[in-house]
Amino acid sequence: MKSLATALFLMMSPLPAVAQGAFTVTGSDGSRLIATPTDRFNSGWAIATLPDGRMLVSEKDGALVLVSAQGQRQGVIIGTPSARNEGQGGLGDVILHPDFAQNGVIYLSPVEWRGVNSGTVIWRGRLDLTETGGTLSNLQRIWEQMPFNTGRGHYSQRLAFGPDGFLYVTSGDRQLMEPAQDRSNTLGTILRLTEDGAPAPDNPFAAEGGVTAQIWTYGHRNPLGLAFAADGTLWSHEMGPRHGDELNRIEPGRNYGWPLVSMGDHYSGVEIPDHTPGDGFADPVAFWVPAISPAGLVLYHGSLFAGWQGDAVTGGLSSRAMVRASTQGDGEIARYSWDARIREVEEAPDGALWVLEDGPGGRLIRLTPIIQK
Repeated sequence: MKSLATALFLMMSPLPAVAQGAFTVTGSDGSRLIATPTDRFNSGWAIATLPDGRMLVSEKDGALVLVSAQGQRQGVIIGTPSARNEGQGGLGDVILHPDFAQNGVIYLSPVEWRGVNSGTVIWRGRLDLTETGGTLSNLQRIWEQMPFNTGRGHYSQRLAFGPDGFLYVTSGDRQLMEPAQDRSNTLGTILRLTEDGAPAPDNPFAAEGGVTAQIWTYGHRNPLGLAFAADGTLWSHEMGPRHGDELNRIEPGRNYGWPLVSMGDHYSGVEIPDHTPGDGFADPVAFWVPAISPAGLVLYHGSLFAGWQGDAVTGGLSSRAMVRASTQGDGEIARYSWDARIREVEEAPDGALWVLEDGPGGRLIRLTPIIQK
């Protein structure tokens, strides 16, 4: 009823004048948003908001761009680690250290190549900003996906610091499937690390040592979204195979089932057993058939979008939409589509949403609700 009431309120609201270039998006629930494009990027991948309201936007080809609080490019950051845009890999995520205001440290997750093999790595460094860009220094390579392999997909690459001060990392199955059930590697996992890249000391498999000690959860396919809710709960979503995309509440030590269970099937048409109660695997809170191809994730906690508090908001690639879903097990709430692949979603300090369209020339767009005055 909450979302229905919100939709009816917004449907009755008059349309305000919109800025030049802005357009209206009508959700599947009837609610309406104002979408204001502010700049374009070369396969933008991630957004991190700085304490002063400016942003960092990563591009797959390796550029890290400083962006004004209003969404316009200001310049590039010099000294970032090398990355190449190949397959699903590139520069990947960018996040701030929890004490960024004091130490200036940021984290990046590019894909690194060694001959024909590749894998995600994590670098951290000190960012010194100017009005038109900045420099990255004191670079340290603190983690790498194990093992590297010849594939070019399912790197995942998402990073998030938790309220506990530890660094959480999504590491995809690299399209190999079976390693996601093998805890002797880090493929198909979500990891929990110290700020220096070591295993967090109280991880569920810490006693097993080696890379297994890094693992927080396993049995994942390609988690391209990772975010904490206001109550400290960790959430992730992942692309299913042929359909069966999932939104998951992430709980330590749990096995999320891939490739043994899925609400989708193999691309060949071979069926995969569905998640069922009591099968020993963590069930998704929501799933999508047909697929939406989720990318980027926020657990909304602002007040600008009335009634959205606690909802999961994700970009959609194949669905060409931004998708809002309940974290209470009620499934999808609404889609907001302007026929563009959406790669990233970020909540602004004022509660607005920033989204990055996928691919060359993809736009950075600010979304706000149409509210009755």
